[in-house]
Amino acid sequence: MTATPDTEELVAFLETPDTYGLPSGEDVTRIETHASHVFLAGERAYKMKKPVRFTFLDFSTLEKRKAACAHEVELNRRTAPEIYLGLVPVTRDGDALALGGGGEAVEWLVEMRRFGSDGLLATLADKGDLKLPLIEQLAADVAAFHARAEVRPGFGGAESFLKIVEGSEEDMKPSLGKVLDAEKARGVTARSRELIATHRDLFERRRDEGQVRHCHGDLHLGNVTVVDGHPVIFDCVEFNDHIARIDVFYDLAFLLMDLAFRAETDERLAGHANRALNVYLDHVPRDALALDGLALLPLFMATRAVVRAKVTAVQAKDEAAKEKAEAYLDFAAKLLEEKEPRLVAVGGLSGTGKSTLAKEVAARLGGAAGALHLRTDVIRKRLFGAGPLDRLPDEAYAPGAGEKVYEEMCRLAREALGGGTSVVMDAVFAREEERRAAADLAAEKGISLEGLWLDAPASVLEARVAEREKRGDDPSDAGVEVLRKQLSYDLGEMTWRSVDASGTPEQALERAMAALGPHQN
Repeated sequence: MTATPDTEELVAFLETPDTYGLPSGEDVTRIETHASHVFLAGERAYKMKKPVRFTFLDFSTLEKRKAACAHEVELNRRTAPEIYLGLVPVTRDGDALALGGGGEAVEWLVEMRRFGSDGLLATLADKGDLKLPLIEQLAADVAAFHARAEVRPGFGGAESFLKIVEGSEEDMKPSLGKVLDAEKARGVTARSRELIATHRDLFERRRDEGQVRHCHGDLHLGNVTVVDGHPVIFDCVEFNDHIARIDVFYDLAFLLMDLAFRAETDERLAGHANRALNVYLDHVPRDALALDGLALLPLFMATRAVVRAKVTAVQAKDEAAKEKAEAYLDFAAKLLEEKEPRLVAVGGLSGTGKSTLAKEVAARLGGAAGALHLRTDVIRKRLFGAGPLDRLPDEAYAPGAGEKVYEEMCRLAREALGGGTSVVMDAVFAREEERRAAADLAAEKGISLEGLWLDAPASVLEARVAEREKRGDDPSDAGVEVLRKQLSYDLGEMTWRSVDASGTPEQALERAMAALGPHQN
């Protein structure tokens, strides 16, 4: 029988450049975590599970480690097939160990394509280089991943989430009064319990409707890297089903929290969380879009912030780390503050810059990740089963089609407002009955409609629409001919606040925010 090497022998073997046939002078870097060793060798990375057993994982035997490696590869190939290459055995033939040799397997490794830390989105954010288009692509990818992820109705629900909150409460105890403010921690936990109780039926309904799926489980900026210009999500939770089989909004919440927390001290990231949320929702299939679940987003994001607070507190070795742990707890408390939702409607003819303005307004209305941005151009596409940038056939604009689009926009807004989420409605709103429907919705929810009408000279609008048509990168199908038809509309009585949109987007935004007045942080 082949002798089983101990961990020390394996580490020494895997730290040797000759093991990988590396050129002279090239070193192997080892990174150690609580449950694994990772060896960076040339263009490859190899992960070896430690023979350990914790309450949340068991790698105590070779068979279990092999199964865990295979499971890790299988799950991560859902989002990162270009990184996760497969399993490689460490074999022994006589006294000699070999990587992928012909002898008996004495250990198993996950083989990965190596990539540098400079491509991590966390690194890009730290350097101020995390651009919005990359976040938008990531959000679309997360939506696609969630759409195809396995539905797991045996997990999730209110009781399951309560255990997450209670687990964090227990984990924070050693840090209370030393790193974390005890009273604030108790307040966050109490408020979290309160919200779970309030939304118990919503938790269960979302589980019953297929919103609990086998997700990533650890979806923050440190687990996304850029490969060939595209964001790639890696290192999902593979060792604990309860951590990864969760509500899709709780999975998304880690990304949103990470972006929003960073934006507290880095204005370069202002609005990134809101765009991630809205692009994600734009790419969710119509039959899976359940906006009442947005009521849970503040709780979900706060819970992610608490997790970061407790982990940072336990690992804190200096004053800066302690301050960061406390900042995460402060942010969790802020997320859980109740805020009155607002309904803003942005109208105007094609080319006035409605959607550009609405995006910016949505990011400034406050709430966990800003306001929901509902754009009729995107809603129309979803009603016809098309993607945001797909071109629609003429029948999508036949008489009566527009009314259905506005009805759907109001339905979605009603659903979001009912859960306390602010909404920005983005449409032409050229007809009085369309503006009246928005006002009626606001009255139904006991709030005021804040209507903005964007205006600019016809020559400016024509030039903008022609340029947009040429680019072909916008959900709007309205071309110059559509605009000319709009210019002949009788708008009826216009009671909305007029905003001059003839200048730059920045100027229009300044005027719009002045018209709206103070906004929530």
